Amino acid sequence: MTLQERVDRIVNLLDSKKAEEIEVFDLGNIDYIAKQVIIANSLGGKHTQALFDNMKEELKPLGETFYGADESDEWIVADLGEIMVHLMTPNYRLRYNLEEFLKELKDSKISN
Repeated sequence: MTLQERVDRIVNLLDSKKAEEIEVFDLGNIDYIAKQVIIANSLGGKHTQALFDNMKEELKPLGETFYGADESDEWIVADLGEIMVHLMTPNYRLRYNLEEFLKELKDSKISN
């Protein structure tokens, strides 16, 4: 399975479980910890955990490896090797604004 197919599968799974504002960042040409970053909003703390639990239940049997995770009610980061998934409540997403960081990182590498 290609990296893009893996990303598409994760995005479709999150979408089917009511994750919102799903964004994918392709960082394949940048020296970063992952080649793809997926950010999605949860509907709240319990939904954040439910999204993560569902990802593990659905993706592990399909061969996806979860190398690690940092979990809280507001923000869960899952390391799937080439893919990093951030599941966040809307307030945390606004507060930490990862999208801006990732866009600046990508833009600075492209312009260099």
